[in-house]
Amino acid sequence: MPPVEPFVLRSTTMWLLLQSVFLLASCLRSAAAFPKGCYPSEEEGLKTFRCSNARLTEVPKYIPNDTNKLYLDSNRIPFLPRDAFRDLPLLLELDLSHNAIAGVESGAFRGLGDHLHSLDLSSNRLVSVSKDAFSNLKAKVNLSNNPWLCDCRLQELIRTVELVAGSSGGIVCDSSVQEEHVGKAFLQVIADTDFCNMYKKTTDIAMLVTMFGWFAMVISYLVYYVRQNQEDARRHLEYLKSLPSKQRRSEESSTISTVV
Repeated sequence: MPPVEPFVLRSTTMWLLLQSVFLLASCLRSAAAFPKGCYPSEEEGLKTFRCSNARLTEVPKYIPNDTNKLYLDSNRIPFLPRDAFRDLPLLLELDLSHNAIAGVESGAFRGLGDHLHSLDLSSNRLVSVSKDAFSNLKAKVNLSNNPWLCDCRLQELIRTVELVAGSSGGIVCDSSVQEEHVGKAFLQVIADTDFCNMYKKTTDIAMLVTMFGWFAMVISYLVYYVRQNQEDARRHLEYLKSLPSKQRRSEESSTISTVV
């Protein structure tokens, strides 16, 4: 009968070896799934996933779901689709600065509302974004250095989000519904101008002009109709005068009844 201790030792060694092989294979498989230029790390006790300067053209499909800090800055991402970050329940910081982002779909940040602290969208190509794209988001947002169109939509967006301290001066009107605002800081502009109220007034004026136009058309038609009837009645009376007296009296009675 073989000794028990060597057998147990060999079994334990084999089990540990298999575990090591399994862990190594898992690590290699995870690393292979990362886009080129992306890597996980730990910074100040927080799990970080860095993809800075990785030439990405979209948000990576595989990001570790225990990531706390995600860096996607300095890439070529043009658009943020719906649910782009939905599988990141522990994400605290998201850096999307220095990309080519021109569009943010409603629901792009869905699932991040309760825990995301910081969102950096500075230095992109944002011109106009719906406030709905940031609904329920409690993070402080950096929207500076984008070619913004200053209008009611941007005013609503600024009122919806909490801006990173000191970043508001970088939100500048690259274009505007009023030419004199171009080149000015947006917060400086809306101190004197309410774009949304202006839009409402413009809409009201357009509605009044349209209603006046219809009213004028109706009045013109009624005037034309009355004049036309008067002209027809005059011609008919002249015709009656040219008839013999007996026939004329009979037709005059008929004409007067019709006109009345």
